[in-house]
Amino acid sequence: MAVAAPPVALYVHIPFCVSLCPYCDFVVFAGAVARGPNARIDAFIAALLVEMDLRADTLDTAFPDGRPALETVYLGGGTPSMLPAEALATILERVRERFGIADGAEVTVEANPGPDERGDMAAMRAAGVTRLSIGAQAMSDTELRRLGRRHKVADVAATVAAAREAGIPSVSLDLLYDVPDATLADWMETLEAALSLTPDHLSLYALTLDDPDAEGLTGPGGDHLPTTRGARRWRDAARAIQDEDRAAAEYHHAVHRLGEDGWRGYEISNWARPGHESRHNLVYWERRPYEAVGPGAHAFDGVTRRWNAARLDGYLAALTPGGGKERGLPPGGSETPGAEASVAETVILGLRTDRGVPLAAAQAPPLDDAFGWALAAELLDVTADDRVVLTTRGRLLSNELFSRLV
Repeated sequence: MAVAAPPVALYVHIPFCVSLCPYCDFVVFAGAVARGPNARIDAFIAALLVEMDLRADTLDTAFPDGRPALETVYLGGGTPSMLPAEALATILERVRERFGIADGAEVTVEANPGPDERGDMAAMRAAGVTRLSIGAQAMSDTELRRLGRRHKVADVAATVAAAREAGIPSVSLDLLYDVPDATLADWMETLEAALSLTPDHLSLYALTLDDPDAEGLTGPGGDHLPTTRGARRWRDAARAIQDEDRAAAEYHHAVHRLGEDGWRGYEISNWARPGHESRHNLVYWERRPYEAVGPGAHAFDGVTRRWNAARLDGYLAALTPGGGKERGLPPGGSETPGAEASVAETVILGLRTDRGVPLAAAQAPPLDDAFGWALAAELLDVTADDRVVLTTRGRLLSNELFSRLV
């Protein structure tokens, strides 16, 4: 039976952006909340530090004999790079004090490329950042406008150059495919433009236009925020002109182009130069325990999944209540998957990676019932060292396979 274990990784959610992209479902607060005299970043940082202390206190009680220093720390968002340099340094210092950061740990910060958002790379490096994940999304100014992005292609190049100059060891670019009105040729040009910047890692995501309101995720205790009317209109229009065949062709092109260039497609949406795989995200896919702080953040101790509610007011009110009230953990929820669900999740997460799962998994639930079908449909393959892995076709149709496993 699984038992709870101390975290090997920490996710810190920084929920602020200068503006809100219409396709974004992350917990993000933009506009006056993020910039100007009424910004709430300072109040949020104060609350975040309190949450880190309370989570660390809980871990100290649960593991009185001590716990290992963190192998990875990931500041995501939102736009963590827009934090003042001293705020970012303060957060990482508190992480060191309360959780520990191991020698050689991976410390990632997400950045938007805009000149007023990319932040101080030298200060990040001085604070211990080892990896920068840049939200490029497209390498065409036309597509960037279509996606509601504020930056230009030249800003992506400038951000990569600044990261290199600051000595940040690993630089990643995020790109979107199946962008409305874009062609396969447009995608090929975007990929070539990204490769010309010589990044160490690429995350290539199909543009996904979910409806968190319809899924019941946006209530007071939910881990998503309600979708704005403008974003909903944009998504409805964009969804109507997406094309599954085009998306498949774009993904196939990326697989072949990057494979020819020596990149390792180590996960469905992620490629790396040797040694530059995201160690933090591998913690998720390997189902290892991780802690998380910030609005909407999810944590896992090996047994139970926990999340914070998305709404900023509730977060601040719990952690920094004022008026002499006792501070407490933010609202949220938790769930403990049963044994069958845990096994299914382990198989699904394993199949997302290029290591796959042991062949023995194909002879036990839940994969045993679907294994023959998936082989015949050319979704799965068996490697020479007896591992079951997704084919490229399997990666494209992974949701159909995974739905059969849960």
